[in-house]
Amino acid sequence: MLRKKSKAKWLFVLWAMLSMVAWIAVAQQPRRIDDSALKNAGKRGNEWLTYGSTPGETRYSPLKQIDTTNVSRLGLAWTYEVGQGGGSQEATPLVWNGTIYGITNWSIVFAVDARTGTEKWRYDPQVNQAVTRPKVCCGIVNRGLAIYQGKIIAPALDGRLIALDAVDGRVLWTAQVSSIEENYTITMAPRIAKGKVIIGVSGAEYPVRGYFAAYDANTGKFAWRFYTVPGDPSKPFENAAMKKAAETWEGEWWKLGGGGTVWDGMAYDPDANLIYVGTGNGGPWPEELRQSKGKDNLYVCSILAVNPDNGQLKWHYQPVPGDSWDFDSVQQLLLADVRIDGRNRKVLMQANKNGFYYVLDRITGAFISAGPFATVTWAKGIDPETGRPIENPEARYGADPITLAPGPGGAHNWSPMSFNAATGLVYIPASSSSTFTFSIEQNFTYKPGQQNLGITFGGRGGGGGGAGAGAPAAAASSAPARTPRPTPPAIGPTVTPEAGQRGGYLIAWDPVTQKERWRAPGGGGIGGGTVTTAGNLVIQVIPDGRLVAYSADKGEKLLDVQTGLRGGMGPPITYELDGKQYITLMGGTGVLPPRGGFGAGPDVDNAAGRGGQREAAPAPPAPPPVMPKLLTFVLDGKAPLPVATSQ
Repeated sequence: MLRKKSKAKWLFVLWAMLSMVAWIAVAQQPRRIDDSALKNAGKRGNEWLTYGSTPGETRYSPLKQIDTTNVSRLGLAWTYEVGQGGGSQEATPLVWNGTIYGITNWSIVFAVDARTGTEKWRYDPQVNQAVTRPKVCCGIVNRGLAIYQGKIIAPALDGRLIALDAVDGRVLWTAQVSSIEENYTITMAPRIAKGKVIIGVSGAEYPVRGYFAAYDANTGKFAWRFYTVPGDPSKPFENAAMKKAAETWEGEWWKLGGGGTVWDGMAYDPDANLIYVGTGNGGPWPEELRQSKGKDNLYVCSILAVNPDNGQLKWHYQPVPGDSWDFDSVQQLLLADVRIDGRNRKVLMQANKNGFYYVLDRITGAFISAGPFATVTWAKGIDPETGRPIENPEARYGADPITLAPGPGGAHNWSPMSFNAATGLVYIPASSSSTFTFSIEQNFTYKPGQQNLGITFGGRGGGGGGAGAGAPAAAASSAPARTPRPTPPAIGPTVTPEAGQRGGYLIAWDPVTQKERWRAPGGGGIGGGTVTTAGNLVIQVIPDGRLVAYSADKGEKLLDVQTGLRGGMGPPITYELDGKQYITLMGGTGVLPPRGGFGAGPDVDNAAGRGGQREAAPAPPAPPPVMPKLLTFVLDGKAPLPVATSQ
């Protein structure tokens, strides 16, 4: 009897031990990244699962191990060289299961250990560089990845969407979103909504018709496509939205493409079942050359709310009707719940290229408010009843040049901003006083397969704006000089840069009052970006290679570190692993192609004196290029920073 009891006891102990082992094994399995996990992304802060950290793209982290009292102790933990470069590092890395996933120039994807920076795997989609490079408007870049159900979903510059196994980098499926032969590229980060990958195309400087599309995240099967501008009206419209849009165009616009590409801003509200998408400029730039003078040209330069189940449009808002200034409305779309005039409002916010900060009701699309956060001369303000801009009539330029603000680079471009609910502030990397001199190309001739901007370059304004990186390649005009027209009066903040200052500012903006709370020099609408945390911090990467930190409430500078990367900077992220909070960023350009090599074409290059037939005077030796790197910082990190070279 005792022997039976002893045997039963040992069997119970063995069962308990096996159960414990099984429980530990299950507990150590990586967390499943499904729709529920993505809906709650960013709430814990230990991972970074989507481009903007949260579905609403707030870039806010609840982590507070690093705070205002100790951020000055931040030091480098480790470095990883991401590749040979060839452009800026505009991507936001993702963090999951102790691994950082990133994408660099020519759409090369990598996975590294988040503790040490040791490479786990690397995937090169083998983009045909010779074929693709001439079709790239604004740099050999990609802005990020998506993660879903054990898959890393990567956009390739040549128009492919590729799902990779998150553990070993194996290709699981490939979908062809667009074609280089049709002048499209893909530079944006994909987003996930209800098991679908949402992705848009770039290329509005070429004769293209913009769109974004959805694919099954598990299989890559095509689900739906939403065109942003109408096609040939002699053919059936794809949906009611296109029929409505066609009423806002004239002439034979479809033969020029129309533009409206989707290359950056998206956000998702799973409760409202809406995905929000920003659209790009019209093509060619002047509405007059699109044969639509005085027309709105829906849906260029617009914000769209679309049902992810079927791609049907619920509402739209157009910040720039009849765009003629390259004022894409693809900048970051940020979702938040704020109290305005005694009411709790579910809002969508955008710091637009055009210099105005917009607050909309994200459920209905109703206009709430807008205010200038930078110098603006193209408009006098925004009508509070209609939400339409009150344009300065002279901003509708003709043959005589006129200098306007902002320029095509924008008051804010792709550089990510962030929102901290505790302070109620949005932190905007802004080019406060960019300008550009516009005039219509008088002898415009449509060029199939080439850039068709339709404006005369050469009289560019200053102020750190212009076309800039991230704006189309420009050429000096051979047209005879004409008398410039007076610049319209300015609204918004006018700030004189400090002595020796380059670039723009970081602006802490109150979206409820539409007022600036504080600003700090450094940064700009293109390059780097921000993240804000529960540690009362705003952490900013500046395009010149610096990592800086401010108190989120007052803007007191607490950290300023030159990373040694010197340019080509991407935005920062933060995550927690083994009880330690880390901050990670990418930067460095590597060897860049010759100036004018991005899609300008031989005619433009020769007009600018950049053609291959001329011999240039010998240039002074250039400093060695800074090879692109992924840098990760931690409190009291001791690793040596990359050596900075003067440029």
